[in-house]
Amino acid sequence: MKQQEVLAIDDPVRRLVRIMQILRAPDGCPWDRKQTLESLTRYMREECAEVVDAVIDQDYPNLCDELGDLLMNIVFSSVVAEEQNLFNFDDVAAASVAKMIRRHPHVFGDAQAESAEQVLTQWEKIKQQEKDNCRQDSLLDGIPRSHSALMLAEAVQKKVAKVGFDWSEESQVLDKIEEEIREIRTAYATGNDEEIDEEIGDLLFAVVNLPRFRKRDMAEDLLLSAVKKFERRFRYVEKELKSAGISPENASIEQMEAFWQMAKKQGL
Repeated sequence: MKQQEVLAIDDPVRRLVRIMQILRAPDGCPWDRKQTLESLTRYMREECAEVVDAVIDQDYPNLCDELGDLLMNIVFSSVVAEEQNLFNFDDVAAASVAKMIRRHPHVFGDAQAESAEQVLTQWEKIKQQEKDNCRQDSLLDGIPRSHSALMLAEAVQKKVAKVGFDWSEESQVLDKIEEEIREIRTAYATGNDEEIDEEIGDLLFAVVNLPRFRKRDMAEDLLLSAVKKFERRFRYVEKELKSAGISPENASIEQMEAFWQMAKKQGL
């Protein structure tokens, strides 16, 4: 009976909302009923990561599936919120529609924007106007605290750069990175682990400045690319070791390094 009720709904989004409502009902699924807005954040993060992975891998059938999982989590959270009389899925969609119209006055209004750069400038200006209507004690208010550390560092740097608290030349950023490396070496000489850890953190923060200042790619994307490259090369090392009848655990560092260099030469 419940399946027939769901399948009788033509709109697939409405069908998904109804499925989540049924799963949350007293006679629904025990696991789904147990979830809260807080517990669902874990799965939201996981689904976002899986969507990004599918895009990077250009696995488009899987991307469709992962976007569906992400949508399901959005609907799930909306249904939980509706039960608490906070908002419902229609409110979520309506807020998004209003925001997209508001932030695209060059499409839905009389404003002019001929390039992607002009659109971005206009978008940021509208965002700032929206924030001006909300009370903020600091320029740094409003930055998502659940960002990864890399994204949080970049967001903080971008915020303060807007008021002029920034480097004037790229070479200054490089100088800062070199300064932080020297300070790490000094900290190592003291043998103070807390000081060493603090200086390593300062170095990471300084490095994030470089891609931000260059206005090309986000530090998060660059690091992800580096991780993927490392994975490709190490998988090659594992494959070559296996061909030679050697397990990674029994391989010498010299053997692994030799195969690593071969991977580099092959452009992996």
